[in-house]
Amino acid sequence: MLDNLYRQVILDHYRNKQNFEEFEGEQVRKVHYKNPTCGDVMTLFLLIEQDHVVKAAFIGEGCSISMASASMMTGLIENKSLQEIASFRVAIEELIRSGKLPDKINLGDSLSLQGVHKLKARHNCALMTWQALDKILKGEKEYNPLFTQSI
Repeated sequence: MLDNLYRQVILDHYRNKQNFEEFEGEQVRKVHYKNPTCGDVMTLFLLIEQDHVVKAAFIGEGCSISMASASMMTGLIENKSLQEIASFRVAIEELIRSGKLPDKINLGDSLSLQGVHKLKARHNCALMTWQALDKILKGEKEYNPLFTQSI
């Protein structure tokens, strides 16, 4: 029953993407990212002020998991500090890779991606938007996820 609920949450985010828009400005950071294992593509946009993500959005095309994950992530990180976002990043990596639910971190709708850990071929689909985030925030001292990843 919980699997069905999670599937519905993923499909809802896929069909009704949150923060699915482009935005511009001198202070807007953006990165175009392609899933290395399939044809999914996206561009992530962030507006950061005083070590907080004020606005996050994306555009792109891809499978239901990658697009739902992007929708969920952009909603999760808005109005959060880079330190909080780094904690989310570590938790989502563990959720997708091992299926382990975080103890003290609320990932919101992203928890619905837990079942992806059983589908190794889909790990990069769920993590694509987070890998794009890593590229944008690389070098920010406040953003320091505790996992090792080559960017």
